Amino acid sequence: MTVNEKKEDWVSFLKHKHKNVFSELDALLRSLDRFFSIENLPISREDLTTRNFYDELNAVRDVIFRILGLIEMVIPESKKNAYWFRKFAESKFLTDYSRDLFKEELYKQDTPEKGLYLLYDSFVNLKGIVNDLLRFDKISYLGYRNIGELISKEIRENMHFSPFRNDIDPDLDRIENPRVSEAVQSVRDREMRRFVSLLYMYLFRCLRYLSHIDTDSRHPTALNSSFLILIMLKPELTMFQKYIKNAGRMVNDEELKFLLQPVSYQFSIELKRVYIHELKEILGKKAYQLLRGKIENSRGILKNLIEQSIVQITQFLRQEVQSNDIFESFTERLYESIKLREDMFILHKFLILLEDKIGLPEEHNAVFESMKNFMRYFENFTFKLLRYDDYDEFSNFFKDIFSLKKSGSNKIFEKIHNFKIFLEATQQHVANRAELRDRPLDIYRAEDFFRQYL
Repeated sequence: MTVNEKKEDWVSFLKHKHKNVFSELDALLRSLDRFFSIENLPISREDLTTRNFYDELNAVRDVIFRILGLIEMVIPESKKNAYWFRKFAESKFLTDYSRDLFKEELYKQDTPEKGLYLLYDSFVNLKGIVNDLLRFDKISYLGYRNIGELISKEIRENMHFSPFRNDIDPDLDRIENPRVSEAVQSVRDREMRRFVSLLYMYLFRCLRYLSHIDTDSRHPTALNSSFLILIMLKPELTMFQKYIKNAGRMVNDEELKFLLQPVSYQFSIELKRVYIHELKEILGKKAYQLLRGKIENSRGILKNLIEQSIVQITQFLRQEVQSNDIFESFTERLYESIKLREDMFILHKFLILLEDKIGLPEEHNAVFESMKNFMRYFENFTFKLLRYDDYDEFSNFFKDIFSLKKSGSNKIFEKIHNFKIFLEATQQHVANRAELRDRPLDIYRAEDFFRQYL
């Protein structure tokens, strides 16, 4: 692109130069729109008319700040100064007729520059409105809905930056992983290749959204922006889950159908884990450390889920592909899966040993206390690696065990036996994970760790 072309279309030039900034802008604009849909919020649906939406609107304000910051980051200083001078002149010197001409020219949106200025202008005004609303202690449901309608209108009517204008953004929605691209090209059937391409496109788009979640910052603006992105992902991933659940109507390949059914099920389970367990009513908590921890956990759960799905689909198409050929982060997830499998193995050994020591009260109590010590370690370090579907069963069993001082009742023998059966099934699920394929349990290391607690 020549210097003159850059001057004429500087926004398009900057979209390539600052692709990550425009990607985050795209994610936050979509997130703002979705955040005003009540069904997306992890809150109780009871008594909405009496609920105070102050915390939700406060999060919206922080995202508006972030959006303005992103736009100001990419607009050159000279053009930003010229924009504000025009705004000043418009309010102080122009006649009504001149202002009409100025606004009509801006609203044409016949260039990306005008689209960006219009977006900037809209969010400057919205910032003022939301700030004034937050001077009140109570934000009603109706007021929250009304401000949402205004924000949604401004986003959707922008011809150059609305994330809803096209199903696929060619600048942002690309499959750049070479191993995945090779897998897509290996599909000979045209309809199946199109279907698989859409699967990948949606999954990689969601990974792009997740990449804009900041789990390091403690600043409220960063935390609330990350929270809204997570909320936006709920309808995105729910739609994807339903899409693959109904794959039978679109795909003739029986093996692919068989693969996608458990993937769909896993999505339904993990979405419940994030939006019912992790994020439920989290904005009502004033401890930012808690919010940050929940955001970090939720991001990890969804990232793991999406990357696991991409790996499974790719290995279905190209069996020789290894998980870390696609994602370097799979090395970390491999460690987590190995750790979970080993810790479950040790817990299972304790349960077997307890059953073996029935009738030997002193030895039984000693093993029981040792197991409780290991369970405290498991609760602090391994619980976060569990699937949502398994979490309650583990949590309830641990509560039952920790509430007992002695281990001799028949009732606890029954609980131990039933949980041992459940644990065996859970161990099998973990062993079937993609990253553990061809990686047997290190029995010697697990046994050594087990002996440290006896």
